[in-house]
Amino acid sequence: MTQPPTYPTPPASGPPPAAGGFAPPSGPASQGYAVPPQHTPPGQLPPPGWTPPPPGWTPPPPGWAGPPRPAAAPALGPGGRPLASFGDRLLAALIDGAVSTAVAMVLFLPPMLLLVWNMMDDLTRTNPDGTLVEPDPGSFLTDFMLPILLLELGLIVVMLGLYWLYHVEYMKRTGQTFGKRVMKLRVVPLDPAATLDRRMAGRRYAVQYLAAAFLPGLSYLDGLWQLWDKPWQQCLHDKFAGTVVVKVSA
Repeated sequence: MTQPPTYPTPPASGPPPAAGGFAPPSGPASQGYAVPPQHTPPGQLPPPGWTPPPPGWTPPPPGWAGPPRPAAAPALGPGGRPLASFGDRLLAALIDGAVSTAVAMVLFLPPMLLLVWNMMDDLTRTNPDGTLVEPDPGSFLTDFMLPILLLELGLIVVMLGLYWLYHVEYMKRTGQTFGKRVMKLRVVPLDPAATLDRRMAGRRYAVQYLAAAFLPGLSYLDGLWQLWDKPWQQCLHDKFAGTVVVKVSA
């Protein structure tokens, strides 16, 4: 007669294993083995060396990508100071532009208003019978258009002179204009052992203002060049002058 198969007797001190699962050991866990949690799927063993989480541990929320990574260190100039960002340099240029515009308005608004006043006076002249005097086309060109053109030419010449005083003579003393001081920026030589002088500042001025005044689009290319220039983030006028712009504390 065939004997029925026999099964191993479960440990006396532990509960019977669930269907497809396993029974935890009845005694203390052997060294290097930890009791798996109760949510281990039936029939699946924990990987070797697995240890349970500490008491009170909760799983991270969905989509959590881990602790925040430290911010990348800013690019440093030749002297170890951080290079100025595009936004800081743009704001400094806008501030300097506002200062220049205010100076131009103070210098040229009075003669412009006087010129317009004289033109309106000529256009409203009347004859002895009360009719308006017919304007002479030739006098309009000589009395209004020509003075306007001369005034604009004078504005360009005077502004270039003022820009030289502001961006060369004034800046070479500390490496800062008013806008750069507000944004805590400074122009320094590419060579840390050198000192910013009139020659460097003048070369910056020649590209940034003189050349840009006669070459359409150069001012935009000059200002945007720093976005892809490596490693010093220089504009074209910086490259021509051998300078960089750095961030300072004051």
